[in-house]
Parts: sequence; C-alpha cells; structure tokens
Amino acid sequence: MATPLTLLLVHAHPDDETIGTGGVMARYAAQGARVVCATCTGGEQGEIVVKDMDTPENHAKLGEIRADELKRALAALHPAIESRRLGYIDSGMMGTPENDLPGTFWQASLDEATQRLLEIVREVKPQVIVGYNDFGGYGHPDHIRAALIAKAAFEATAGEPDAPLKLYETAGGSRRREEVQKRAEERGVKSWWSGTDEETAEQKAEREAFMQKMADAQGPVTTTIDIAQWIPNKIAALREHVTQLPADGFFLALTQDDWRELMPGEEFTLKVSRTGVRLREDDLFAGLRH
Repeated sequence: MATPLTLLLVHAHPDDETIGTGGVMARYAAQGARVVCATCTGGEQGEIVVKDMDTPENHAKLGEIRADELKRALAALHPAIESRRLGYIDSGMMGTPENDLPGTFWQASLDEATQRLLEIVREVKPQVIVGYNDFGGYGHPDHIRAALIAKAAFEATAGEPDAPLKLYETAGGSRRREEVQKRAEERGVKSWWSGTDEETAEQKAEREAFMQKMADAQGPVTTTIDIAQWIPNKIAALREHVTQLPADGFFLALTQDDWRELMPGEEFTLKVSRTGVRLREDDLFAGLRH
C-alpha cells in the first residue's frame, strides 16, 4: 500500500504547535494527510498566566497540566492529529539557572536527542518535516535544540527507504507584524514588540536589536499556506493553552475576522528539497502529489 502523505512538525513546548503551525496542521489533517506533532519538552518552566492557577502546587505539576492542554489543543485542531513526545524537561530561557539542570533539553546529548526524533521519523515516514530556524525563531534554547535535531534527523535519513523529502523552517509572518501589533492595540492589548512607556532608551535599543536578530535569522518566505478556513480551529486550540496564553492577551485579542484579514496564511522557508526546488509554493507537499 502506498505511503500516505505525512507531515511531521517538530516543536519545543506545548503551545508552540498551535501558535506557529496550528492552521497548517488543521488544514492537512482535514484534507486527509497524516499529521504528527513531535513535542520535545513538557514546558515545565513556563509561566502560569491565570492568577488563580499560579500556585506552587500547579508549578510542581505544570508538565502534566501542559500535556493535557496539548492534548486538548490538538483535538481542537483536528481529532486525527497524532502526538509524540521526546520526553525532555523544559530548559527555561537562555542564561537562567534552569539551563543547567539535568534532564533538560539544553543539557541533553545532541546525538541522543536526534536519535529520539529519528525513531519517530522512521516510524511515521513523513515526506515533509517542519522545524525552526537556527535561532529557534526567538532564541529560546529549546527552540534552538529543536531546530538542530530536526535538521540532523533529516540529514541522517539520506539514502534510506521512505526518507523525508522536504525540510521546512517556520517563517513567522514578521512581514505583517506592525499591522498585527496595531490591531491588537486597537483591541486593548499592547505586545512586547511595541515596548512600554516605562522602558529606558537602553531597554528599547536591546529590544530592537533582539528583533533585528530574529529578522536576520529568518529565511526567505518560499511557501505560504492558506489557513483562512481553519482559523476557528486555531483560535479554539489557542484557548486550550490556558496556563500560557491569557484570554485577554495578544493572540486571543484578535477576532476571527482579524486573523483572516491579517494572518490568513502560515509561512515557511523551504530549506532542503530532495525533489527539486520551486521558488514559490502554496502547498507543503508541492511536487509530492501524484
């Protein structure tokens, strides 16, 4: 029997899958492709943005809470989406003490982590793998590691039967960030990207330098996937990540109409293709359909 079209997405923490690729996952699952989400860590070091839930007891079991949030979010995107977990502990933000804890993704052997992902790749046999850029999108150590092992696993399969054929990086939609920020502010939410009235000139310079580093790390947008039809699924999935995404925060401040107007597509950079390169695509499986 022919191998079904299969998409494997490699994400760092629960909620990353929905923020970055929720529309794509919902779309392809609805269209009959096999969609598998590999989550590298449990997100144990995340914040709890709901005041009543922000307790020591919940922080102690945050990995369990976020695992349940991930399960519900994937179901909201599409019930057929499959979940795999690499089993590492969240490393926290760069330069924090959590980076040095045993069992964290940042401290793990890169070869061992790649092997864990390779087991998933060889099990599900994706034609397409989606990961992050070399900066992990925004410099988080777990995102950087996730990017590294996605690339390493792709490269390690060269010459194998049923090897993946295309490797993508998420491209983040930064071209429309100013429009999105403005709309969110109209909805009463000011994002980190806009800064604050209290920030110093030094803090502003640091923020702008960081944003430039993010922009420099992002590759050219080669592939834009129309997700307008699946925006309700994406918003529903965002709402399931209760501990991480405040109901009155940036992502959920936008209405369905806002999303359709400002972010009707999810964008990617095609990094490697074993089937030939097309300069502009509207399908992650472009060149693979028969």
